[in-house]
Amino acid sequence: MYKFFLKRILDFILSLVGIVFLLPFFFVLVILLFINNDGMPFFVQKRPGKNGKIFKILKFKTMNDKKDKEGKLLSDAERLTKLGSFVRKTSLDEIPQLINVIKGDMSLVGPRPLLPDYLSKYSKQQNRRHDVKPGVTGWVQVNGRNGLDWDKKFELDVWYVDNISFFLDVKILFMTVIKVFKREGINVADTAPIEPFQGR
Repeated sequence: MYKFFLKRILDFILSLVGIVFLLPFFFVLVILLFINNDGMPFFVQKRPGKNGKIFKILKFKTMNDKKDKEGKLLSDAERLTKLGSFVRKTSLDEIPQLINVIKGDMSLVGPRPLLPDYLSKYSKQQNRRHDVKPGVTGWVQVNGRNGLDWDKKFELDVWYVDNISFFLDVKILFMTVIKVFKREGINVADTAPIEPFQGR
């Protein structure tokens, strides 16, 4: 009952409360990022949701769009702004995803939505991560995040799909808050980039 009914209700209520509570801070960040990123405070990208259905994920933009002499984007480290680094380290870039949750594209807790290019590369077992809505945070994010290889990440995603419960979601949300305050597992400019998933 929780998985098919109550989870969506709690997602909607908690996300709405979160947006109302964070609204003043949200507007300040929008203004600062608008100035910092040449009028583009948001980052929008297509991601696969439940059953692989494509939706547009919304995040705060942490990198500018500066290019080299050949017209190619500079590296992530070169494009990450000081404000963007702070926003990323504190996971504030994820706040706009509460809008995705209210719309029903995402859940507060679930497997993180990856790139559409990966859809054709999953094994049947790995693809089960799309049996549920993707989350703002998930079991992977509180169990190693970027320190895990792809096989372990997918193993944890599928484990979550098979073990969804109210108490598990509460545990993940609580652990996420702790990790955000400790700034564990956050991608910043001086970390090695995550290797793209190549498939099995």
